[in-house]
Amino acid sequence: MTTLDIAVAPLPEAEHQAQLRRALIASTVGTTIEWYDFLLYSTVTGLVFGKLFFPKSDPLVGVLEAFAIYTVGFIARPIGAAIFGHFGDRIGRKATLIATLLLTGIATAAVGVVPTYDQIGIWGAVILTVIRFLQGVGVGGEWGGSVLLSMEWARTNQHRGFITSWPQLGGPAGLLLANIAVLVFSRISGDQFLVWGWRIPFLLSLVMIAIGLYIRLGIMETPTFRRIVAENRVARVPVIEVIKRQPRSIILAALARMAEQAPAYIYLAFVFAYGTQVIHQDRDFLLICLICAGLVSLVTIPLAGHLSDRIGRKRMYLIGSVLTGLFGFAYFGLLNTAAPALIFIAIVLSFVPHDLMYGPQAALIAECFTPRLRYSGSSIGYQLSSVISGGPAPLIATALLAATGSGYVIALYILFCAVVSIVATALMPDYTNKDISEEHDRP
Repeated sequence: MTTLDIAVAPLPEAEHQAQLRRALIASTVGTTIEWYDFLLYSTVTGLVFGKLFFPKSDPLVGVLEAFAIYTVGFIARPIGAAIFGHFGDRIGRKATLIATLLLTGIATAAVGVVPTYDQIGIWGAVILTVIRFLQGVGVGGEWGGSVLLSMEWARTNQHRGFITSWPQLGGPAGLLLANIAVLVFSRISGDQFLVWGWRIPFLLSLVMIAIGLYIRLGIMETPTFRRIVAENRVARVPVIEVIKRQPRSIILAALARMAEQAPAYIYLAFVFAYGTQVIHQDRDFLLICLICAGLVSLVTIPLAGHLSDRIGRKRMYLIGSVLTGLFGFAYFGLLNTAAPALIFIAIVLSFVPHDLMYGPQAALIAECFTPRLRYSGSSIGYQLSSVISGGPAPLIATALLAATGSGYVIALYILFCAVVSIVATALMPDYTNKDISEEHDRP
């Protein structure tokens, strides 16, 4: 038997299923930790950073300035996608994912020790900006590897939507843990929350890094990448090659995410500024609402991924895009009642249309790229959307609120993003249940 035969020989069924389970656990737990790190910053920005790092500004302007630093993390994500996409397609999914976990986790823990404006003046905001950039670079390389780690262990073509929806659970699970951490230390620290209480959830990232490393070090490289190496088909400069060969797929992937990205960060980050300053709700109440929303998403994301295997990836995604465009108006209408029960309903339901896209999204994007360029192509396409939609969304929402005083103008912005996603998704190919293992050019 040749070296090539050994490298690509299929594992026994029982061993393959065991590796698939390990890959799913490793990718899901890993993305949960990464998103805990990234979304913790989102939660705290609207509650804390404007007051601590821009205390001389008007409260709403201070939030606007804090969200400007917040946006830096999104600008960094395509850079991380290019860097780690290169290594993911060159040296493998596993090693690259270990590096992204370390970078993001250490950067997050560092946020917990940044001095405030009262301690070192504007330099606190400068340090925060640098750390946020590094955090964004790490997250930028995480998603593509986690999705491929699970998708490339799939035994058949019939369940890729469901299998790749598991790493997507890292989003709501990370948000859930981040909000629980902030809520717990908000209660423990009380009126000292702005002094030290907000720092502890960031420092806890060090514990989560240790857990993530333990899990990821125990998995095997994917069969797809091992086959690419054995057949000597590793791309020399995968980022450049995928930009040349599949630019259309990259652009459409980025635009298709607008309806998912922009509303999500309005619903999970901007809601604290709107909720505390406009409709005057308690921060702990808003945190509880988002925790409940995260629990719902733990069901709706894999359900949407499963349904995409039945009715088609594009169809499922288009349904979510349409509902997202319409829900923004209901969302702000319910918030503006200032009735706690209706606010709770608005926040909990806000992620359901999002999840109908987020569940099948990983498969929809990753399937578009040829195997040896898949880490780079899917990562860049996915993370480019963070620059045009996810990152600017809270900033745009805050600016629109400051200019008009109306949440319905923000709902119009959400509708615009949904229309862009509908058009882009309609132009994407659909590889639901089709073979994507062969090397060939794709549009």
